[in-house]
Amino acid sequence: MTITTLLVANRGEIACRIFRTCRDLGITTVAVYSDADADALHVREADLAVRLPGAAPADTYLRGDLVVAAARAAGADAVHPGYGFLSENAAFAAAVQDAGLVWVGPPVKAIELMASKTRAKELMAGAGVPLLAPVDPATAGPDDLPLLLKAASGGGGRGMRIVRELDALGGELLAAAAEAASAFGDGEVFAEPYVERGRHVEVQVMADAYDTVWALGTRDCSLQRRHQKVVEEAPAPGLDDALRTRLHDAAVAAARAVGYRGAGTVEFLVSAEGRPYFLEMNTRLQVEHPVTEAVFGVDLVALQLRVAEGEPLDAVVPAASGHAVEARLYAEDPARDWQPQTGALLTLEVPDAPGLRLDTGYTGGDTIGVHYDPMLAKVIAHAPTRTAAIRLLAGALERARIHGPVTNRALLVRSLRHPDFVAGRLDTGFYDRHLPALTAPGDGDPATAALAAALAEAVAATTHGTSPAHSAPTPSRFGAWRNVPSQPQVKRYRGEPDGTEHEITYRTPRTGVPEPYEAGSGTRVVSVTPTRVTLELDGVTRHFDLAYDRDRDRVHVDTAGASYTFTALPRFTDPTTRTDPGSLLAPMPGTVVRLAEGLAPGAVVEAGQPLIWLEAMKMEHRILAPASGTLTALHAAPGHQVEVGALLAVVQERAAGAPAPEETV
Repeated sequence: MTITTLLVANRGEIACRIFRTCRDLGITTVAVYSDADADALHVREADLAVRLPGAAPADTYLRGDLVVAAARAAGADAVHPGYGFLSENAAFAAAVQDAGLVWVGPPVKAIELMASKTRAKELMAGAGVPLLAPVDPATAGPDDLPLLLKAASGGGGRGMRIVRELDALGGELLAAAAEAASAFGDGEVFAEPYVERGRHVEVQVMADAYDTVWALGTRDCSLQRRHQKVVEEAPAPGLDDALRTRLHDAAVAAARAVGYRGAGTVEFLVSAEGRPYFLEMNTRLQVEHPVTEAVFGVDLVALQLRVAEGEPLDAVVPAASGHAVEARLYAEDPARDWQPQTGALLTLEVPDAPGLRLDTGYTGGDTIGVHYDPMLAKVIAHAPTRTAAIRLLAGALERARIHGPVTNRALLVRSLRHPDFVAGRLDTGFYDRHLPALTAPGDGDPATAALAAALAEAVAATTHGTSPAHSAPTPSRFGAWRNVPSQPQVKRYRGEPDGTEHEITYRTPRTGVPEPYEAGSGTRVVSVTPTRVTLELDGVTRHFDLAYDRDRDRVHVDTAGASYTFTALPRFTDPTTRTDPGSLLAPMPGTVVRLAEGLAPGAVVEAGQPLIWLEAMKMEHRILAPASGTLTALHAAPGHQVEVGALLAVVQERAAGAPAPEETV
């Protein structure tokens, strides 16, 4: 059957990426969207779109019945699930086919067999795929530590915990099960040995209905935060030929064992000694598939469509060429426990150059909401060598203009340039060891960037009489003369997100060109417009590009090798200055999913004790007691949606030396 109209049962970046291939093939595209995504990029790019009423995933993208009805309403003849949501839901795949639609994915039976990691491991053992021996949590002892708890269903790091002390096992089992049940509707959790300094290496497979199975090389996905991938590359560096062959053979055996068709990924944990262990098989397209596409010169989505239409794959696997690296750009703050960020994305511009690729579900002017994953985009670089690919990607990220919520862009650049990454010394503990150094203040010059912001805003105010955000000035050189030099002016900024304050003193002489007030500073103003400032600093000329977010009194400054965001002061104050000591504030917008058992005003709590669980962007975040004492107020309840800075509870600290009451939660 030839596919003419394809509905993508997904959103954001992956929907846009699939639509791109469909346009190349002449296939009509259909989007589905929640109310929160009514103006999203994937809706704007689709030929047709169908609304799924509601905002939460459970009411929209996870409603298979509504998605099938949308496909029928739009006249689609095929459904592609993308990744996440219903992509590995066997019942949804069956419903699509029962509706007479083509399912662009693996057979229902293959999804069922691999849906549970525990059942998948039993099947892989029979196929001769190397495995880690499971551990029964009920009988685990000190010799079994450390343990890794994992959700039997789903992925993306939800329901996953590392346990290093037996006393913590019971509580972590409950927490993992609760998170798994919330994310996947299945609270089953299993345990296996945690391999210290292991590498996450996977093999891309592609199979057709004629017994052809391709193993399209390896990918290393070891750089992870919260068990979710951040940087991926192909091929995985530092593997000898024997290990690569073993991984390829095991991946093909896994695919054949379940009668696989289409694109899939077999994931392995490779120990420091070079021993591979099967982790799971993802019966879908992976987020990191572009690095494989770049190295092998293929379009995996086009191949998925080809297999779904019943066409065979070529007998010969395409040849690999060069190296590719991908970085996931997230709206999150790595220095603050990876807290997801929301708000208006004013600018998202990544340099366009040979070897670079941008996959995104956002453009400048879009809004990042609270309901979905915080990934903004994937930036991919392909070059003849690993060194060249890393340099290309780091440079592109560094020169990108990203204005709005805090992102992990600086972390990505530093990660790519870290000596361990450059040398290929990779393992899943990379961020556990290096995060403090990777998020420490850099060697940039925020004070000079703040100076540029003050000069630009001064020009905007004097030459246009309005804020730069609401004007479209024509860049010009100096020439507006004044009769009387102005008095010194002071502008104060707070750097984001570190909170450092900068006080800038400048004056505007008869030339009309603002300049630093302090003489002999080593800074000479070359030119100033509201959107670009050029300064000569100790003989070196530097350019500063500016963009404004007047709704939040922010200015964004981009210069070579660094970007800065400043908030004008004193118009905003920190919400913590308006609250009582011991107040627990929401660190991000989200939904309260549960409270500690028995938590109520009057309860006694201990410092560091988890009190409130907040869900934001598909992840659970624990709100901890700031001190030992008594809960005097509780404003949170399960199901409540809260904004950043919202007061959740108040803990009155117990005086030093005072005995703890007996009633605790």
